[in-house]
Amino acid sequence: MIRFENLTKRFILKGRDKTVADDICLTLPSGVSVALLGRNGAGKSTLLQMIAGTTDPTSGRIVSDGTISWPVGFAGSFHPELTGGQNTRFLARIYGVDTDELVDFVQDFADLGAHFHLPFRTYSSGMKSRFGFGISMGIRFDTYLVDEVTAVGDAAFRAKSTVVFKDRMSHSGAIVVTHAMPQVRDLCTAAAVLERGRLYYYNNVEDGIRHHNQTMEG
Repeated sequence: MIRFENLTKRFILKGRDKTVADDICLTLPSGVSVALLGRNGAGKSTLLQMIAGTTDPTSGRIVSDGTISWPVGFAGSFHPELTGGQNTRFLARIYGVDTDELVDFVQDFADLGAHFHLPFRTYSSGMKSRFGFGISMGIRFDTYLVDEVTAVGDAAFRAKSTVVFKDRMSHSGAIVVTHAMPQVRDLCTAAAVLERGRLYYYNNVEDGIRHHNQTMEG
């Protein structure tokens, strides 16, 4: 489970106060794939970063009883001067997984060719996302944080990503940020809508989509 205890996040954006989380108290259950919905600018990526521990809340806290991945679409997870291979080996040692197995998986999955042996800073945004998704899927987590990344690449890569993601979801949970409702229906069984600093959880994904659509029309 992931529990938000009086979670609050405020910051200044272009001279104006921005509230991403306003005293949120909510528990996300274990082993559930949750779509995190909300209009652009609602703070979904910031909330993911707080769950991952890469961004601190203003007050309150997030408690979990399992392992959580980094936000897959967040390039700050990797050292820009290290190659893809070096980043992969470094993370394998941190998370205690077999180094060679992870390298083989990421090389095959991300399909970066010679770029796998070049510095991460040289990667295009699409390559960074494919690389990040490959590493996160290659390491077993209790909860995966996914930020639009399965939309990256051609149809064959998206299909491959979906197959691997669904396999991981047979043993883990996820929080998935995406604007594609067909993808929400395909990958998620529950939904949470972030609206004006409040987070509304729905056990039925269709109820969450309905709330999201109403938010977008308002």
